[in-house]
Amino acid sequence: MNALINQSISQTGHFHGSHFHGSYGPEDVIFLLKILPEQPFVSVADKEQLIQSGQRHYSEMLSPESLPSPQYLQVYEQAFTANRQRMARDCLTLASLINQQQSGEIVLASLLRAGTPVGVILKHILEQVFKRKVTHYSLSIIRDRGIDENALDHILQQDHAPESIVFVDGWTGKGVISGVLEESIANYNQRRQVNINGGLWVLADLAGSAAVSASGEDYLIPSSILNATVSGLVSRSVLNDQIGATDFHGCIYYQEFAEQDQSQAFATAIIADAIALAFSTMAEGKMPDAKPADKFQLAAISNAFLAQAMADYDIDDVNFIKPGIGEATRVLLRRKARLLILRDPDVVDVAHLRVLAEQKSVPIIIQPNLPYQAVSLIGSALDG
Repeated sequence: MNALINQSISQTGHFHGSHFHGSYGPEDVIFLLKILPEQPFVSVADKEQLIQSGQRHYSEMLSPESLPSPQYLQVYEQAFTANRQRMARDCLTLASLINQQQSGEIVLASLLRAGTPVGVILKHILEQVFKRKVTHYSLSIIRDRGIDENALDHILQQDHAPESIVFVDGWTGKGVISGVLEESIANYNQRRQVNINGGLWVLADLAGSAAVSASGEDYLIPSSILNATVSGLVSRSVLNDQIGATDFHGCIYYQEFAEQDQSQAFATAIIADAIALAFSTMAEGKMPDAKPADKFQLAAISNAFLAQAMADYDIDDVNFIKPGIGEATRVLLRRKARLLILRDPDVVDVAHLRVLAEQKSVPIIIQPNLPYQAVSLIGSALDG
């Protein structure tokens, strides 16, 4: 088994032919992205002002990423140690569900960026445990703009059957992206006369909006703590005037972060844990089996929480509410946070959020009946 694990993540270069692999190996993922030479960076404050005033869409610009502090990296390591087995189990569960429902070749289409590490891990589990043929692409989807149709065209031009495509992501927050995906794919199918399934497959479905999920619990998926350094050194996707009509959506490649890149080490460790778990299950004479989470119950909880939060905090735009650890982390890393709400401030899963909130002077309140471990609220950039 060690040989399998050692082969799981290649140490080869970043580029292979015309394909872009980030800091992963060519057998791990193909990024369907245009690397942008001109970096569309603006400060967090300026970005928030431009987004909230309606002058620019969030996808047109990026705030520059910085490497995590030593304190934050230590918290990441603690979170990884605490939750790697849980994530490995959920990745094995999701792979088992994909194996059950998909016949023939499997084409994983992970949604940039949180979906990329999950897609890399699922690919190796499906190949090594379930002996399936798998190709993994990572592509962009953007709220209000939809999925990258040039990327979908490219996948189908590689002679993959439309029915073989499975969209994967890390988690859902409010369910916005899963809704955008379903609508985008329905429109794409109608125009192209194909039958791609627009359902989303995730590890943790907090919104009850995924087609299939391994869990409905809000727990710390360790890769949600970091940005580019756990996602192949690739930025969030960009759709601005640098992107031509036939281009893939864009990205920045953070080559300068290579020395602190965790991407391959993270995926290798989760793959190893998942394979070990699968083999121990099979040693008992069973195949890894799974049942999806109850999406209807999860959706009811999500809808009730969002309505109450909008009333409690005088919020007009539901996009200012970011439920769940993964979404709360993204706000504190990339946006102007107004408030961090925690269910229990002493659990290891939210330690990194407390560090970020302290660094950015974001107030924290404790709400013991919160249905999630954490929620971030985005602050208005237009007041005062």
